Amino acid sequence: MRLSTVLRGVVVVALAAVLTGCAGLPTSGPVLPGLPVGDVEADSPFTERASSPIAGAGPEVIVAGFLEASITPTDNWSIAKEFLAPEFAETWRPGAGVTIDVAGSRAYASSADSAEEIEEAETADVTVDLDQRASVDADGRYTEATGNTELAFQLARDDDGEWRITSAPDGIVLDDGSFQQVFSRYALQYYDQSWRHLVPDVRWYPRGSNVATSITQAAIEGTPSDWLQPAVHSAFPADVLLDGNSVPVSEQIASVALTDAALSLDAGTLARMRTQLEKSLVATGVSEVRFTVNGSELDADEAGLAPDGADVSTVVLTEDGFGSLVGGEVTPIAGISDALAQIEQPISAIDLAQGEGLAAVQLSTGAVYAITDGKLNELPAGAGLVRPSIDPYGYIWSAQAGAPQRLYAWTEDVTPYSIADAWPEASAVSALRVSTDGVRIAALVTIGGRQSVVTAVILRDDNNVPTGLGPTHEVVELSTPAQGVVWLGSDSLGILVEGENATLTTQIVGGPGSERTAPAGSIAFAGAKSQAGVRMLGAGGTLFAPRASAWQEFYEGVLVLGTRAGY
Repeated sequence: MRLSTVLRGVVVVALAAVLTGCAGLPTSGPVLPGLPVGDVEADSPFTERASSPIAGAGPEVIVAGFLEASITPTDNWSIAKEFLAPEFAETWRPGAGVTIDVAGSRAYASSADSAEEIEEAETADVTVDLDQRASVDADGRYTEATGNTELAFQLARDDDGEWRITSAPDGIVLDDGSFQQVFSRYALQYYDQSWRHLVPDVRWYPRGSNVATSITQAAIEGTPSDWLQPAVHSAFPADVLLDGNSVPVSEQIASVALTDAALSLDAGTLARMRTQLEKSLVATGVSEVRFTVNGSELDADEAGLAPDGADVSTVVLTEDGFGSLVGGEVTPIAGISDALAQIEQPISAIDLAQGEGLAAVQLSTGAVYAITDGKLNELPAGAGLVRPSIDPYGYIWSAQAGAPQRLYAWTEDVTPYSIADAWPEASAVSALRVSTDGVRIAALVTIGGRQSVVTAVILRDDNNVPTGLGPTHEVVELSTPAQGVVWLGSDSLGILVEGENATLTTQIVGGPGSERTAPAGSIAFAGAKSQAGVRMLGAGGTLFAPRASAWQEFYEGVLVLGTRAGY
């Protein structure tokens, strides 16, 4: 029988009452000493505490309580295991993954047809239908996975006559509202082929667990996500493993014990290993990694990386010219602003390279020019190109909007490099942006009549000349058509829906998205290293910046909002 609305309400109220009682702060008891300043406690993040099984509860209520207990990961989901038969509790694997569903979508059905049948039965089957939103695998990788999903459970009475689950799918179930309260996002770091840039690979781990250990194990013994693998690699050799099952952290220092194979590594490899792991552990509060073998510390320096500069100024085109907007004044950019002023036709887009020695300018006709050292060179591609994006090696990227497979990267002297087999399933591309590391390209494409935001890695030869793209990775399928995409930081994308009901979605690459209202009539935007640096341009030439939950006007008379390479 299907769990009635009333019964579901009773379950929710009962669980909420217990949660309210358990989640309150203590008002009595002894004062306990805290951690020394700088220490990191593995189980410190606060999480809600689920309720234990209710005596006399029927099979559907037991299953509902078991699923609700996913909100408490403490002690490897020990509360959830209270709903299981002891023998099954020993084999159930909560860490196998996460099914993320739409809040309120669960519908329960039991093999018993009446309360009398439940009272007399010794076993029962319960199915749960839910509207799935996404999933997380055992390695912490998040994937969009929409659609109806059915979960099957078997139950039996224990020696006290209480119903307990004897069979259930491995992994846990969380609704989309609870997921980010129970799990936190971390970015594993991998090197590009030049060993000068680190590329993030987002993973999700439960709060209340030793996250430093999980990240270290993944960095040393795991592999990058499939779509990243063709263009990134780890500094850790395959024969170097973590020695032990934990990584202690004290005073922001992680002590990482390695196997004997690490003794033969050269200084350069050890430095890269240390830097890769330190950057991967930043979000856990770790500031330094120390490697040991058999108790003896290894001498590992830090490896050099390409500069990761702070947020830089907004670039705009006004009636007075093009330049950096600083303190309410537009400051010209040498070698770029004067050459751009020579263009008589309307300009629709400007992308400025890192170092400000190169710009890609698109006219309202669709033609694109490269500007460097005061000279203009037209890209030999004609009209129909999407807005150009410059990578850190000075290549200007664009594609034919109606023929996304015609993707090109041009040098500053407009020598073309054709990128074969780009987005093979796409029928159109609306926007593209190359990341600051030059390893990833994000695009707004149309596949099967639906718009999606996708990413892929850029394949390069030993001279960093682009030669192709890796597999297409769908970040999110859009329900509302969007007009543009930018990078917001190293692992998130901004997606703009223009018009009176303009919205800005911040979409994690490897995670969920969040939406906020954009200024009405927004027609363009520019990404940045942080979300605080994003800029919106209204149809009337007003420039907006985010301020808490609102947008603040801070400049007028903007003809074109430029972008900076990588954002």
